[in-house]
Amino acid sequence: MAETTTVTVERLQQLSTAALATVGVPDEDAAAVTRVLVEADMMGLATHGVIRLTPYTTRIRMGGVKAKPRVTVDQRAPSLAVVDGDNGLGPVIGTRALKAAMAMAAATGIAYVGCRNSNHFGAMMPYALTACDAGFVMIAATNAGPTMPPWGGAEARIGNNPLCVAAPMPGGPHFILDMAMSVAARGKIRIAERNKTPIPEGWAVDKDGRPTTDPVAAMRGFLVPFGGHKGSGLSLAVDILAGVVTGAGFLTGIASWTEQPKEPQRAGHFFLLIDPARLTGAGAFAESMARFREIIHSTRAADPAAPVLIPGQREQERRRAALESGVAVPADLLAEVEALGR
Repeated sequence: MAETTTVTVERLQQLSTAALATVGVPDEDAAAVTRVLVEADMMGLATHGVIRLTPYTTRIRMGGVKAKPRVTVDQRAPSLAVVDGDNGLGPVIGTRALKAAMAMAAATGIAYVGCRNSNHFGAMMPYALTACDAGFVMIAATNAGPTMPPWGGAEARIGNNPLCVAAPMPGGPHFILDMAMSVAARGKIRIAERNKTPIPEGWAVDKDGRPTTDPVAAMRGFLVPFGGHKGSGLSLAVDILAGVVTGAGFLTGIASWTEQPKEPQRAGHFFLLIDPARLTGAGAFAESMARFREIIHSTRAADPAAPVLIPGQREQERRRAALESGVAVPADLLAEVEALGR
């Protein structure tokens, strides 16, 4: 395993902002990107943390992403809007879209905001945390470049297309289910390749469709959808909701940010927010969610040393610890981020 260094959240934020400033990202936009990436590292989602700064800044330098996009929010109805990201950084576009969705949901009780002309927008847990802290139930998803064959196929045509469902819990931790449609995210394989460690069997197959534990062969091959045809079908559903409906790219219409870094990715995302206070009332909803949590937490564990947790609980506990004690980052990655800022 790579040697790690613990840094404060504030220091990691400063380094991230400095790296983005070197390629001309405005302060407000750099803050949005930094929040999403550093929050991911705080939660232990290292595949979507500051490790993404190098590809983000490289694509800006190569012209594949705009440092200063003209992001527009086109509200089509009281609870419906489309955000055109003008090929900017995904977290900038996602943050703008979530803000618009929260404003509409506060006014009407529900909102759908779709995004087009976007790029990789990071882990969805940071967005979910924002929505839940504001009292909203959130369903969100993004499509991605092809990394898996549709069920029964032998060519990559679908992305792992992460889906997130989140609901606020009184006093926390919030319910946050954030999952990709593959057995494992491609970012985990990329980290194994970086660390020169094997991956578990069942994560991926090589270019000839044979199971592999070699991360290099896996990166040249395909991811495996979880649940077979179920994961494949859910990926297709996300592509419709995040890509077809929004006017973004979908399926093979989304460029690979690793293999085609000079090309706009044309990724799509969506945020669907619900104000539960408009349905059962704020007090009743909070009481129900507290009972919901108690039923789950009181479940007899198969392993007494591993109690049953709410989805997202472990990540939120890591975040709380990071705020107090700092974030563990691979030493070589930290040096890379520091170099970007120079």
